Amino acid sequence: MQEHTALEKPSLTTLGNPSLRVESFAALGTLGALTVGTALVGARASSSTQLWYRRLRKPAFQPPAWVFGPVWTVMYGLMTFSAWKVWNRPAGPRRSWALLLWGAQLGFNALWSPLFFGKHRQKAALVDLAALAVSLAAYTGVSSQVDRSAAWMMAPYLAWVGFAGALNEEIVRLNPS
Repeated sequence: MQEHTALEKPSLTTLGNPSLRVESFAALGTLGALTVGTALVGARASSSTQLWYRRLRKPAFQPPAWVFGPVWTVMYGLMTFSAWKVWNRPAGPRRSWALLLWGAQLGFNALWSPLFFGKHRQKAALVDLAALAVSLAAYTGVSSQVDRSAAWMMAPYLAWVGFAGALNEEIVRLNPS
């Protein structure tokens, strides 16, 4: 059997082995379910407080509400596929560490909406965004050692989290309480 290095394209040896192929698709389903669960937590928290949110003062660079759905759909798809690509690489400490960091960033992602929208704790949500950014950057760095394309899939998400941090910070500044 041929040894794989981090810089090779994913071999997905699962294509030649039916039991591994099932395992790979089960992993994709699990990662997708975790991501969908995170998205549903965010959607539930944000939909219940629309009047509160509309009353907040927001910065001029606040995008229109319709932008968030399509952006998050793309982000969640990319983050799921990124983790799946990492999962499909040969087992080892870097792959395990990358997947652990992926789970951490997903947890911080899931926490933001309930903090910001559900509890109206904008400052706590900003702290959560900082933790999300750190865990996301760490995942991206470690995953680049496992599968470079998986790391690049996170670039738009990193940029969006940076933008979200600036937006969250401005909302805190414009709405002191």
